[in-house]
Amino acid sequence: MTIRRVLIANRGEIAVRIARAAADLGIHSVAVFAEDDARSLHALRADTAVALRGRGVSAYLDAAQILELARTQACDAIHPGYGFLAEQASFAELVTSAGIKYIGPSAATLAQLGDKVAARALASSADVPV
Repeated sequence: MTIRRVLIANRGEIAVRIARAAADLGIHSVAVFAEDDARSLHALRADTAVALRGRGVSAYLDAAQILELARTQACDAIHPGYGFLAEQASFAELVTSAGIKYIGPSAATLAQLGDKVAARALASSADVPV
């Protein structure tokens, strides 16, 4: 799958870096921003910036709203950055179920590594010191 438009579901320096990498690859970047982040650098550096409803962290955790914006902006991929939704297996599953490329670990991997006991067992089975 060729990625032409990527929605960056994060803010701050990580979003700026993703937008820069997308530009280097010829991919159009779409930044999302909370109402109180409208003048943030990540919103200015992306090719397109779209407002989220809400303020602060909660706006960036609204998976349904982010997916809706990805659809309305004709994005064929979502990059979650780190933190926020990046560690939620349910978000990765929601994105892929919608037919959009999730740039990151699979939902199954996120679920397994999000469970400390399962992650430790996996590491041990791969002879990784725990």
